Amino acid sequence: MTKDSNTRGRGFASMDEGKQRDIASKGGSSVPNEKRSFSQDSGLAAAAGRKGGRNVPDEKRSFSQNRGLAAEAGRKGGQASGGNFANDPARAAEAGRKGGASHAHR
Repeated sequence: MTKDSNTRGRGFASMDEGKQRDIASKGGSSVPNEKRSFSQDSGLAAAAGRKGGRNVPDEKRSFSQNRGLAAEAGRKGGQASGGNFANDPARAAEAGRKGGASHAHR
């Protein structure tokens, strides 16, 4: 897709990544705390989440209907991300030690 010569260098998409992040980060902070209903009322947030979930018909809930599909998607996600520990065996070992230690105290 080519840019029209009249619009080249203009707009959000043409800004450098740092400036885009700076602008985007200000979006949520422009809403006063008293207007952030979910942050003020966790019950309201939970109810909204349940309502959203109910709007999806059972036949469209593929992961709840097919555990194998869910597992496959999880594996693909982990592979695509490079795995949290795939490139840092020392970090993986440390996490394993911490995990094992926390289970021993139960």
